[in-house]
Amino acid sequence: MIIVDNVSMHYHTRKGRRTVLDRVNLTLERGKNVGILGRNGAGKSTLVRILAGAVQPTSGRVIRNMKLSWPLAFNGAFQSHLTGLDNLKFICRIYNVDYKPLIPFVEDFTELGVYFREPVEHYSSGMTTRLAFALSMAIEFDCFLIDEILVVGDKRFHERCHNELFVKRKDRSFILVSHEPNIIRSLCQSACVLHEGRLLHFDSVDEAYKFYESTPVKAFQAN
Repeated sequence: MIIVDNVSMHYHTRKGRRTVLDRVNLTLERGKNVGILGRNGAGKSTLVRILAGAVQPTSGRVIRNMKLSWPLAFNGAFQSHLTGLDNLKFICRIYNVDYKPLIPFVEDFTELGVYFREPVEHYSSGMTTRLAFALSMAIEFDCFLIDEILVVGDKRFHERCHNELFVKRKDRSFILVSHEPNIIRSLCQSACVLHEGRLLHFDSVDEAYKFYESTPVKAFQAN
């Protein structure tokens, strides 16, 4: 179970304190999923970073009784001077997983060829994202954290990503954070809306979608 317990996040700006998240609560059980809708600047990225443990909230806590992934396709933790293979070894060491059985899967999925054994700093952004997604699938998580980008690449690679995540791992939990309501509608059992710092819960995805569509688009606010 993942529990977000009364989480708030404040930033200090030149115009004073800014509240990005205001006493947010969420509970996700094993095998369930939830979509979180939010306009640009609503605080989605801040919430994702807190869920992932990358930043600590101003107050409140996140209880992780499931093995939670890093945000899918996130490549910020890569050591750019290391090869794709060395990054696989590094991540497996963190999660106490034997990297050797995972090499064939990652090589096949990324389709990097000889570049898998070249430094990541020589990769294009697409190659780096492919590697990040493959490593996310190589480690067995109980719950996947998905921030906006579900898949990358062309249509064929898009379908491979969808199959790996939503078909082969359909028994896992996931939290999908997006501003695209149709994606959440098609993939999620339930949905919330992040609005003015509060996480609003709804009885159905359609109700969440209806509320989201009725809220006006405000000027961008950094999150």
